[in-house]
Amino acid sequence: MGTPTNERFAAVIVAAGQGLRAGQPVPKQFALWRGKPVVRHSAEALLVAGAAPIIVAIAAGHEEQAAKALAGLPDIKLVAGGATRQASVKAALEVMASDAPDAVLIHDAARPDCPPEVVERLLSALDSRPGAIPVLPVVDSLAIDASGLMAGSAPREQLRRVQTPQAFRYSEILSAHRAWQDEPNAGDDAQVARAAGLAVALVEGDERLRKLTFAEDFMTALPYPRTGTGFDVHRLAEGEELWLCGIRIEHTHGLAGHSDADVALHAVVDAVLGAVGAGDIGMHFPPSDPQWRGATSSRFVDHAVDLAHRSGFRIGNVDVTLICEAPKVGPHRDAMRARLAELLGVGIEAVSVKATTTERLGFTGRGEGIAAQAVATLVPLERI
Repeated sequence: MGTPTNERFAAVIVAAGQGLRAGQPVPKQFALWRGKPVVRHSAEALLVAGAAPIIVAIAAGHEEQAAKALAGLPDIKLVAGGATRQASVKAALEVMASDAPDAVLIHDAARPDCPPEVVERLLSALDSRPGAIPVLPVVDSLAIDASGLMAGSAPREQLRRVQTPQAFRYSEILSAHRAWQDEPNAGDDAQVARAAGLAVALVEGDERLRKLTFAEDFMTALPYPRTGTGFDVHRLAEGEELWLCGIRIEHTHGLAGHSDADVALHAVVDAVLGAVGAGDIGMHFPPSDPQWRGATSSRFVDHAVDLAHRSGFRIGNVDVTLICEAPKVGPHRDAMRARLAELLGVGIEAVSVKATTTERLGFTGRGEGIAAQAVATLVPLERI
């Protein structure tokens, strides 16, 4: 048997439930979590892991919601789910039969945070077993309930909490689903596999794979605010336009650079990118790329803000400090704040623009250039 991580594997995402206990205005798989629909998180994680195709089982009537939630993602196919979870999985597995993969991951959409390390452990386990599931130990004592009274205890040392995704050799799990004849309420695919006599390995799971079930799960899932800093410098030169904070200012000299050299916006972009761990402006808009020659820096800000939104954040506030002897910033401060607020999609009260000098010390003191530093705080989209 080959190494599964080098073989082709597909994935099934079960997203056909109603999720009523989650208290969301839509089925929980389509509700927003960290700025994106829950099911999109699951699909993106499996795509990054290398799964293709991904078959998403959805309930009838939710085709439009599913298509919108998964828009733009490659190798995604939708299939109508059945009356039970087992029927939905079987329908998705049947779609793959004409171009069968070697292995398949079966995942609940309601577990949006899927660590790649767990996927690797699952696929590696298929070297020696036809199935593998991620599990975690039970840490609390367990009691057997008999009409509200304790009737006994269960040995927690032998029990495990089962998670998804669950991994199987495709042909064997398909056969197991086709043969399933027990009560139509299989809790997961490991149960279907065991009923068919398949050995299912246990691998280490992860607390990040917890299932979103109740309304409070969506509240506690909110990420913490993020803060990033940015710093930039550009040289003053004759014959150049001077752009600061998206505003053109009349001055004897302008800032030289590959783009419009708006030193303030460049610092803001680096601050926003830093807050979401997305590198710096040079990584996204390298000076060696001729398409950015003379480009307006507002395009860079748009890109950074979009990345923040896609990461589940919006701009909370931005504080910019310009370091120069000239021009005087005061007369332009309100216009700069208004333009920055427009670009960042926030109120003007969330934008600060300050200026200072270096007491004629250094390159800024000699009037050779302008420096800018920025601090950006991002807050979760769910807290808008």
